Order: sequence, then C-alpha cells, then structure tokens
Amino acid sequence: MSIAHTAAEYMLSDALLPEPSGSRAKGLRLELPCDRVVKFVAVGLPLFLVSLAFAREFSMGTQISCFSPANFTGKQSAYVDTSCWDSLIHYEFDAAGNTTAKSLWTLKAFPYSLLLIAVAMYVPSLLWRYTAAPALNSDLLFIIDELDKSYNRSIRLVQHMVKVRQASTDARLFWEEFEKARRERYFEFPLLERYLACKQRSHSLVGAYLLWNLLLLLLITATCLYLGFLHLCVFFQDEFSCSIKTGLLQDEPHVPDVIPCKLVFFSVFQLISISNGGVYVLLAPVVIYNMLQLLQWDKRLLSIYEMLPAFDLLSRKMLTCPLNDLNIILLFLQANISELKSFSRLNAVCALREVTSSPQHIDTVVDFMTLLAGLETSKPKHSACAAGAEGNPPSPSSEILEMEPTGEAKGNTGPKPSLPGSA
Repeated sequence: MSIAHTAAEYMLSDALLPEPSGSRAKGLRLELPCDRVVKFVAVGLPLFLVSLAFAREFSMGTQISCFSPANFTGKQSAYVDTSCWDSLIHYEFDAAGNTTAKSLWTLKAFPYSLLLIAVAMYVPSLLWRYTAAPALNSDLLFIIDELDKSYNRSIRLVQHMVKVRQASTDARLFWEEFEKARRERYFEFPLLERYLACKQRSHSLVGAYLLWNLLLLLLITATCLYLGFLHLCVFFQDEFSCSIKTGLLQDEPHVPDVIPCKLVFFSVFQLISISNGGVYVLLAPVVIYNMLQLLQWDKRLLSIYEMLPAFDLLSRKMLTCPLNDLNIILLFLQANISELKSFSRLNAVCALREVTSSPQHIDTVVDFMTLLAGLETSKPKHSACAAGAEGNPPSPSSEILEMEPTGEAKGNTGPKPSLPGSA
C-alpha cells in the first residue's frame, strides 16, 4: 500500500464522528432561546417586584397612617390604624350629605395578585413541557442521530470506494459502476428525508406552540388591563376617609364619623405596577414575533445538510406551507446546533465547496471527500482513452480525469506503477 493511500485512509478515519458517549436527551433544549427569555421575564419580574413590596412592608411595619383625634390614647390610635387597614373602605359625602362607600381592597391584595400573575405566566410553559415537549424530544433525538449517522455513512462509503479503486485495474469499469450506483440511488439514505417530509403533514407540535404563545399573549393582555384598571380606579386614591363607628362604638359621641387616613406604601405600588405593565407591553411584540416566524421556512440548516446524499428537500422543492411540525423541528434543531456534531464539518465542506475550482462536480460530501482522498470525480473522456489505447499519446489540450490517486500522479514523472492485483 502506497503512502498516498495510507494518508487517505487516515484522513477518512479522522473525518468519522465518534460515537456519542452518553445520552443526548439531557442536553436538548426544548424551548427556543427567545421563548426562554420571555418566560424568564414574564415569571421572574412579578416575583422580583412582589419581593420588593413584601420587603418594604416588613421594614416599614404599618402600611397605613390615620390621623386620630387628639383625645385618643396610643392604644386607641393603634386600634384606628388596624381597623381602617382591615376594612379599607373610603366614605365620600355628596352635596346632599349622603355617604357612599368605595372599597380599596385591591390595594391590600395587590402583592398577592402579583404572585398569581407569576404563576399564571408559568402555566403555558408548563402545558408545553408536559404535552408537546416529550414528542418533540423524541423527534429531535431521532433526527440528530440520523443526521450524524448519515454523515458517517457517507464517509464510510468513501472509504469503501477507495478500497475498491485500489483493487480495480480498470478505472473505466470502476467509473461505470460508480455512475450506475448513483443512478440506482445506492449511495443515498432516504429514511431521514422521508421522515422529515412526513412531518410536513403533521400539525400537532405547531398547534401546541401556537397555543402556548396565544395563551401567553392573552395573559399578558389581561395583566396589562388589570394594572390599567388599578391605576384608573384605585392608584390615585392615596388618602381616604375611614369610619370606625361600628359595633360598640356606633353610639359613642366622642368618636367622629370619619377619620382621615393615608396609605404610606402608595408610591411603591404605583412604581411596581408601572414597571410590570411597561415590561409586559414590550413583551407582547416579542411573543407575536415568535408566532410570525412560523410563516416562513428557516432554510439555513437544510442548505448545509444538502451535502448529504438524498437529502434534497430544498433542491427538489419539497417544502410546502411552513405552518407545520417540520418548521418547528427546524427551529429547535437550530437551537440545539451544538448537539449536531456533523454540522460543523458539513459547514466547513460547504465553505470549501464555494472556493473550489470546479464546484459543479461536488454535489455531496461523498464527492468532496472522494476528491480529498485522491480520487477524481469526473469521468475519463472517451477520445483520450481511445488515443491511449492506440498507443498514441493524448493531446495536451485534452483533459484526462481518471479515478487515480492524485497524490501519486503529481509525485511521479515516470511510468505509473502497476496497481495491486494487476499483471
């Protein structure tokens, strides 16, 4: 065996992907990066703000300050504060002297409503995790495994071609067998391509993804409306008139009808609601963008893997309406590109294909690796072969592209050594 053949075998062996050592299921991301950011902000922001509100409450102690009459003792004043905070009812007097009561209970429930908002924002992600994520996980595992295996099969095919060429004495016969194999699609592995084509007729994943984002958008809209209602109806009422003339104090003459009170946490609640509502308003276009990206194909991954034999979804224009499960799978494959070990190598092959002198002869990774292994991928011209058979040297202008190791052809100026097995 010559040094060129040995070097070709080493090069092809290094091009093979190693077998995965562990399970890939733990490393798969079942949420798109943009969706993870939206979930983190939508759930984490209310929790952060409510923690600030509770910290303010614990540090300040009382949340209300009532201006009791001067003849009240300290315990009576404390009773007034506690009673007015428990009731949170504002009494207004009209021109006729009639009183109308307005409840301010939403102020007391506001920190707890933020907790409820955070839980509600997590519900769509929870539904996605337990309904669509298991099926998506199995699809991604199968497709990633098949893509890497298809790449390895292509490299092993080139290794076999090199061995067959070394054992062959007639380059023309070998080329005819090679062309026949290409016509009969022996070199192609259509299982993965057909599986991806079938995913175009499935809509379960895309339906679950749209439901996730629509539910999240609905919750964001409801939260903004709730915060807007608080601002219009409650958050401008930092002072109110409280009445403690109930029960045993109802007939006491020294107890006034109403006592003015002021909410000391009012500015904090205003700042929290404005911050939460403003961020949620900015999140709404992001959620809409996540849904609109399903209306077009992301062809970056497919264009790279067109280098695999029989993986020609783009070239044969097999992509139909993008609103299907295949588009969702392609988006999640892009998010899990680090799990695709063959992507970086095929990406390099595509980059080298663009700068090669004859890219028209390199259709797949098999053709490129065959060329790197020292075998030409073009058929020898009949006229040149006929001239060589008659004993006349071929014309310098005629191009003879034989399936010979190019490293030996460049290194030897004398007669070609006979191949193994030749007479």
